[in-house]
Amino acid sequence: MEDEAIREAVESALAKLDLDAKARLLQGQDIWTLPPLPEIGLGSVVMSDGPVGVRGASWGPEDPSVLLPSPTAMAASWDPELIARAGTLLAQEARRKGVHLLLAPTVNMHRTPVGGRHFEAYSEDPLLTGAIGSGFVRGVQSGGVGATVKHFVANDAETDRMFVDNIVSPEALREIYLAPFEAIVRDAGPWAIMSAYNSVNGTTMSEHAELLRGVLRDEWGFDGIVVSDWMGTRSTVGAILGGLDVAMPGPVSVYGELLVKAVQDGEVDEAVVDEAVRHVLLLAARVGLLEGAPAAVSELPAKVDGREIAREVARRSFVLARNAEVDGAAVLPIAPAETTVALIGLAAREARVLGGGSAMVFPETVVSPLDGLTAALPEGTLSYNVGTVLSEEMGVADRGFDLRARCLTADGSLQRELPLADGNIMWMGDLPEGIDYPSLQTIEILGTFTPELSGPHRFGTKGIGQFTLSVDGETVFEGEQALESFDPFEMFFGSPKDRAVVELEAGRPVEVSLRYDPMKMEGAPIAVVSFALGHLEPQRDPEELMAEAEAAAAQADVAVVVVATTDKVESEGFDRTTLALPGRQDELVARVVAANPRTVVVVNSGAPVEMPWRDDVAAVLLSWFPGQEAGSALAEVLTGAAEPGGRLPTTWPATLADCPVTEVTPTDGKLAYTEDLFIGYRAWDRSGVAPAYSFGHGLGYTTWEYEDVEWDGETVTVRVRNTGSRPGREVVQVYLAPVDGDPSRPVRALVGFAGVEAAAGETVTATVTLPQRAFEAWDETSRKWAYRPGAYDLMVGGSSADCPLALPIEAAV
Repeated sequence: MEDEAIREAVESALAKLDLDAKARLLQGQDIWTLPPLPEIGLGSVVMSDGPVGVRGASWGPEDPSVLLPSPTAMAASWDPELIARAGTLLAQEARRKGVHLLLAPTVNMHRTPVGGRHFEAYSEDPLLTGAIGSGFVRGVQSGGVGATVKHFVANDAETDRMFVDNIVSPEALREIYLAPFEAIVRDAGPWAIMSAYNSVNGTTMSEHAELLRGVLRDEWGFDGIVVSDWMGTRSTVGAILGGLDVAMPGPVSVYGELLVKAVQDGEVDEAVVDEAVRHVLLLAARVGLLEGAPAAVSELPAKVDGREIAREVARRSFVLARNAEVDGAAVLPIAPAETTVALIGLAAREARVLGGGSAMVFPETVVSPLDGLTAALPEGTLSYNVGTVLSEEMGVADRGFDLRARCLTADGSLQRELPLADGNIMWMGDLPEGIDYPSLQTIEILGTFTPELSGPHRFGTKGIGQFTLSVDGETVFEGEQALESFDPFEMFFGSPKDRAVVELEAGRPVEVSLRYDPMKMEGAPIAVVSFALGHLEPQRDPEELMAEAEAAAAQADVAVVVVATTDKVESEGFDRTTLALPGRQDELVARVVAANPRTVVVVNSGAPVEMPWRDDVAAVLLSWFPGQEAGSALAEVLTGAAEPGGRLPTTWPATLADCPVTEVTPTDGKLAYTEDLFIGYRAWDRSGVAPAYSFGHGLGYTTWEYEDVEWDGETVTVRVRNTGSRPGREVVQVYLAPVDGDPSRPVRALVGFAGVEAAAGETVTATVTLPQRAFEAWDETSRKWAYRPGAYDLMVGGSSADCPLALPIEAAV
């Protein structure tokens, strides 16, 4: 009855609109919103980025957000219901910020570990990706906020991402890359899909009628909106006929006046425009913005504690990859009352909690590993040393700076003064209240800097425009900075340029100022102000730092080394050329473990890195980008207050050279997915090379025995026993392997999984129902899913490489 009321309200509203209003409704009125139409009782739909937190309309720290762990961490939980609760929290945050449509989740595939945005997607496996993505969407939409599944489709790398044409076989497209989108549409009913920048097999995705109309709508029955990626459209007629409903951002796009003209010139039937408008009105109705239509959610979920859910997802995502015995006992968990700990690593003090790019949000607080362990361990039992720097590149001014911004007109009149959390200003679309973009001439970052170290401090600038930089009363740089690439996001993701060296004394405050005249791009669709004051403190002698860390490790019972990537390694906008940790971190680990064999390494990265020391250290804990509660969750896991609950959602190679798929650079604009169906563990299975850690791998603080498996023709039942001395959680994984050994097909594929919990000594049962799709493959000749009867082995265990149970079964003819 509710659906019928919504449809009636949509049709009534549509009938009142003329062509101009329809065309305006299909493009942004600015960077984040669609226009309201009060004449039909339609409010303005507000959108926001949000895989790990809801940023809202402002791109800055003025309105903080709860920051969850990275999508790779979410997938490492192997728990769709936990991620549904995280989605509920994001809906709560969205409502607080006035957001109706969250631009998440990202369900592109981990085709290769060199993908720069790897951390923002879930997994190398389409079934796991679809399950986690479905949980996320269900959670968000249970709170009356729309979820946007992106980027449809094959947007799996960053190199030439705006224009690359990815050549994908029909079989791989269906079975790998489209599969998670299909599962989420079927199981979670998302209210929006975002088209990708790239082309697929010759057609740009914002105009891909075969996939947007033929597959997404006609075959799968999707009824939500299709929105473009920002500035990802090419043409008016191609987009509207291809199935794109909304072009973002606005107010300049391929729709609006251009769409009106296309209809008037007879290039587009107005009925096609009506179809797109229906989808937008339906979204507005679902989120409660269309008068006369009941919102899709009438009763909101109970309020969620943001910090607690962030901490829970983090600790449930940590993957204990190794936990060897030293002197007859495993090093983890640490007994706090009996153990002195040497904490080492810059990332232990300055935690890397999220990846770079458009997914960035600004949390109100971040608990670093140093903070978390200081609070958890008895006083006097914890020491801390930096060990080594991650990079000698300049970052944004933060530690020791007390800054504010002044916004001025051409005649020097003050528009507004506001405090800054650091030296970075990033405003897009809606500028802070009181700032008028057309008359804005100059922004000044002013304040004081109190150095922690004496010596040569380096200062710099980031942005496009005219700069004047002063330190301690002296102008140290004056000049212009220009755009250096064709990627429009360079101004956000680039590094500050080194401009000056100033000798400063520790503890003596100095005045700093950066005057910036922005370069306003004529015809730009949105107002953008993005620049930063850069700073790099004096660099201590690397050998002294290493020696201090070695000495601290030698004197402690346990050494905990936190290694990490940087936002120059993992970010939107570029792919990786190496999986090596930046700087001298590998050397640091080697020297620490030589000083203390009871060394635990915490790997703070969103995607795989090489770990040449992994067999030498006592324990390896993968923490991903763990969100704002990083240190609290880490302390709980290291001390045994909580079990590290994660399992690998993607294979971790020993070296980049071992990886079966590494190519991300197009040739003549095309990138051929020559590996076809063989990505992730499917590729490793036939490569003959063992990875460092296999898909699905993860240890806890107990052990498990797989006792028995049965199959009744539909459901797999697995009996497992906790053989350790602690309670724990196991992720029972079921793989299906065809016996015929067809070399064109993967050796096996994940077909289901279930998490079980048991007390020490307890036996529990996991049940996994196999869908018919588990026994099907895409047949391009008939353009249908083809059932594959015959003999299979059901392989059951704790990872793709550890399946102690195998059951021969027959798929009936």
